Amino acid sequence: MDARGYQQYKQQSINSMTPGELLLMLYDELVKRSTLASMALEKENWPQFEEAMDRCIDIVNYLDETLDRKYPISRDLSRMYDYFTYEMGRIKTGRNKKELARLRPMLVDMRDTFRAAEKNSGGQGRQA
Repeated sequence: MDARGYQQYKQQSINSMTPGELLLMLYDELVKRSTLASMALEKENWPQFEEAMDRCIDIVNYLDETLDRKYPISRDLSRMYDYFTYEMGRIKTGRNKKELARLRPMLVDMRDTFRAAEKNSGGQGRQA
């Protein structure tokens, strides 16, 4: 398959996802990138570590920017995302293994919470 065909396939797949599926995809990527950052930090591969942390920060900022502010939970989620962004900035600047190890389970818990909510909702919001 050529590169254009693959890109079209990826775009079509993303366009057919429910909002819940897209949210889970972002959280999966966040957890993946935080794992990559942790591995790069262990190997002292600073460029890879910084790239992974930058991507984590970008994802969290995107999650915060796309919150639907009409729901009360959005305020709490926004504060949580602010906290994550702050901590990730500290981790990146200080190359702090201990703090990254402390933050990663929180990211996994958030992902798992949203996964359970998506499962319990039965994937509502899917277009026919």
